[in-house]
Formats: sequence, C-alpha cells, structure tokens
Amino acid sequence: MSLYRFDRPQTVELQRIPTLPPHDADEGRLKKEAKRLGEQLAELADLLFFAGQHSLLVVLQGMDTSGKDGTIREILQYVNAQSTQVAPFKVPTPIELAHDFLWRVHAVTPGKGHITVFNRSHYEDVLVVRVHSLVPEPVWQRRYARINSFEELLADSSTIMLKYFLHVSREEQERRLLERELEIEKAWKLSVGDWKERERWDDYQRAYEDAIGRCSAEQAPWHVIPADKKWYRNYLVLKSLVEALEGYAPAWRDTLASVGDKAKRELDEYRAGQK
Repeated sequence: MSLYRFDRPQTVELQRIPTLPPHDADEGRLKKEAKRLGEQLAELADLLFFAGQHSLLVVLQGMDTSGKDGTIREILQYVNAQSTQVAPFKVPTPIELAHDFLWRVHAVTPGKGHITVFNRSHYEDVLVVRVHSLVPEPVWQRRYARINSFEELLADSSTIMLKYFLHVSREEQERRLLERELEIEKAWKLSVGDWKERERWDDYQRAYEDAIGRCSAEQAPWHVIPADKKWYRNYLVLKSLVEALEGYAPAWRDTLASVGDKAKRELDEYRAGQK
C-alpha cells in the first residue's frame, strides 16, 4: 500500500512522493477491496457511535481538483448520516476574523460518538494565508505550535484524528481543470481563481511540506495519498481509516456488551416483578 504516513516532525519533500499508483496496482481488484473496506468502515462507524467513547475527525487537504469532494462522497457512502457531518472551510467571515484563527474550527469538531470530515481546515491558516501574505510571517509561523497544541487537546479528549493530503500532480490538475471546461455538467465548477492559484503551485507545495512536516504527531498523523487516480485514492483512504479504527473496536464491543448485559438484567427484573 503506497500510503505515506508521517507521525512525527520531519522534513517532507513532496516531489519525492509519487502521485500515481505503483505500476503493478490492479484497478479491478482494488476497487473490490475498497468496497469491502467500506463495509468494514460502516461497522466500525456504528461501533464508534453506539459506544460513545471516541470521536473521529478526518481532515482533507489538497490542491484544487485533488479530489476532496470525491473522497467525502466515498466516505459518506458507508457511515451513518445521523452521526456524521461535513464541515467546509471557506474564506473566513468578518465574525470569524474577529476571533482567533482556531475559533471557527473548534466549534465544529466532533463530539463523542460522532464523525466530522473537514473539507479544508485550520491548515488554511498556514497555507493560503502564507502564500498570499494575508498576515505577517511571524504570525503564521507561530500558528504551527498553536495547531499542534490544539490537536493534542483534541486527542486528549478522545478524538481520533486522521489528516490526509491528496497529492495530485501539476499535470493531472491541468487535465482536470480543462476537463471541466469541456463537460457541461461540470461548468458550475469553473473558476478563474483556480488558474490563478495554479500559478503559485511551487509556493503551495512548500507550504504543504512545512505544514505536514511540522504538524505531524502520533496522535494526529498526516497521510500523503497519491491522488492522480481516483480509485487508488479512495482505496488508500478507506484502508487507512479502517486500520486506524480497528484498534479501538475490541474496547467498543466490550462496552456495548456490558450495556447489553445490564439491559438484559433490567428486563429480567422487570418481568419477574410482573409475575
């Protein structure tokens, strides 16, 4: 599995990480495997919800067209709507700008038993803010430490956090942007801003390398996902989600077994009293 996991601070060089699957990756087999993994994810998400001991935060970042929306659709196929929400982060509102940069983020983190998927995230404040010089450099430089402390707080509060950088090549991004112009049903996605941001590709790559390298921890790892092929991207994300949650499943099952035993005893006592 070509998934690049970063769980400690280190130097990251995105140009050394492929954006394509290995040459021997079998598309048909991995699509079937992704479906099986999705079914496992569904069971694990139910356990998380009913046990109510942990929450799950999934952070999705990537260049324009990298597949954040498609990844969200893939995940939502398998998780329960009553326990899952998607939180998109667009340009901050005046009210949000009047607070610290994490204020709007903390408000939508998941409670125990729930899953939240961030479409972009608090990392925008060391990415687009940095690339466009929206605040002075000393301000965004301090934010790496603030982010690490924030994520440590979430982990201490039983939040399972998985962060994904969907790694798409510059060539594939251009192909996808041009494809939008040719397909009528995708015309609503057209934006001159995407092409303007593309001119800052190298600046964004450096910003992502620093964000991943400086904000990786065991309790909040980054995963760099080769994303030029959607089927491979989906497979890797589902596989890493399942592998992360499986470690908690035994404790969740024990908790639910205890709840079931207690409910059965109460029911037996009730029926005995009715005689």
